[in-house]
Amino acid sequence: MTVSLVSHGHGGPQGLVDALLARLSASAAPWIDRVVLTQNLPEVEPSPPPGGWAFTLDLRRNAAPLGFGANHNRALAGVTTPYLAILNPDLAWRQPPWPSLTQSLEREAGAGLAYPVLLNADGSVQDNQRAVLTPAALWRRRALGRPEARVDWVSAAFWLLRREAFEQLGGFDERYRMYCEDTDFCLRLRLAGWDMARADGAVVTHAAQRATFRSAWHLCQHLVSLARLWSGPVLRDYCRRFP
Repeated sequence: MTVSLVSHGHGGPQGLVDALLARLSASAAPWIDRVVLTQNLPEVEPSPPPGGWAFTLDLRRNAAPLGFGANHNRALAGVTTPYLAILNPDLAWRQPPWPSLTQSLEREAGAGLAYPVLLNADGSVQDNQRAVLTPAALWRRRALGRPEARVDWVSAAFWLLRREAFEQLGGFDERYRMYCEDTDFCLRLRLAGWDMARADGAVVTHAAQRATFRSAWHLCQHLVSLARLWSGPVLRDYCRRFP
């Protein structure tokens, strides 16, 4: 597989990139051929472990920051491995997640995307699988505190994808610079006839930032992306097909 990892200053003093690369290197064989690390902001180059990386590290430095989807689209363009992994820098695991994730895709011929069970830092299960983002669904979840009744999309903090599914969709819609790009992708994936599979044997800790409710700028970006999703044809077509 090829892994795409985007750092927004998560290297250097934070150490998140170096720690994740070390985990990837320790669990690489026989799964990981190449890791594409995109530095979206200026930062130091990661230091290889003794003996070097267990994969080919493709380091890319952006002259100007790009959005989430644009970075991963460029990193995965022209890749020939059968599987593609999209990872956030703030991930950790005790047991390698790759066997369970790849088995989930191999077991279900129609699955184009597999994802692990994500945990918060305190060990609680993270809400990375959610119902489609309609105003009514947001009201039920945020205002009424009701649990998700269905899974229409999954957070892109950690995905394993079939390359043909990613290519069929043309990757992410780059008009979403921040937020909702994973929602849009999952809806288009389902509309194209692919399924999503949760790999219960893969358990990963994700130190989610949850910046939307702590930053006015992030909240504004989130609302802009929601407006694009709600006014576009993808959500409308999805709701018609999967009412």
